[in-house]
Amino acid sequence: MRRKGKVQVAKKSSRLKALPWAALLQVAMVLRARWRTLSSKDRARLSELLRESQGRLGNLSSRQRDELRKLVRKLDLKGAASELAPIVRGGGKRKRR
Repeated sequence: MRRKGKVQVAKKSSRLKALPWAALLQVAMVLRARWRTLSSKDRARLSELLRESQGRLGNLSSRQRDELRKLVRKLDLKGAASELAPIVRGGGKRKRR
């Protein structure tokens, strides 16, 4: 069983290595644009909340969690995902048969 897990990890890392640098640059540009849509005050507060949470929402009070959700909604990550889908998928739209 352990071997299977190592093979799966190896496949994932090889896919990451195969990802072209141009695509990585495009992803970074899309994410940077989303980040820039926040005001500097919102960016600072979001960074502060993320540091304070240490990756766990349970480390924040309910008021802080609500504030974090509000700031993340402003990033419009669903919109970013739709912009990134063609890049990650490997190019333009594919034709349906």
